[in-house]
Amino acid sequence: MVRSGICLLALGLLLVAGCLSGMRPGLPHGDVSGLLFSPSSTDFYWERAVMVLNRNHFQVARESRLEGIMETEYRAGSGILEPWHTDSVGLASRFESSLQSIRRKVAIGVQPGDNGKTLLTVRVDKEQEDLPGLAANYEGGATFPESTVLSRDLSQVVGQTGASRWVSVGRDRKLEQQLISEIRYRQLP
Repeated sequence: MVRSGICLLALGLLLVAGCLSGMRPGLPHGDVSGLLFSPSSTDFYWERAVMVLNRNHFQVARESRLEGIMETEYRAGSGILEPWHTDSVGLASRFESSLQSIRRKVAIGVQPGDNGKTLLTVRVDKEQEDLPGLAANYEGGATFPESTVLSRDLSQVVGQTGASRWVSVGRDRKLEQQLISEIRYRQLP
């Protein structure tokens, strides 16, 4: 009985590890800060960037070809149990998003570069949630807070006690590299 439970657990871990490890095969990437291309290919790479953002479930909030800027809405980081979402690159990033609320925002810039080329840059800003106090989201904590005297108001409070604050933790370089690689190499429908 115990042996079959251990076998099932091992099989489950191998399945999850297999799903997580095979998410991005065949994309060459290194420490690339941007993508240089000829100005005649600007429309092609702009459309590829939009398709890559959509494929990675980032919703475009602002897009201006005249300014050469594309920005997305914030997107919650995907955890261990969401292997189909690709915004958390690597196992450590997935664990972090599973244990802590993380959100990311992507900004893509297309500007004239050196030697008559056009430069496409990707910037991913990463933020971590910082709750102002104790989050009393369970029924007892929301109805009977520990910090006040018991009152007769029995209307249940839904949600957290205060607004969330988001603290910047810098750039997500791994996701930046992945997006640049996808814009450059990935075969898109």
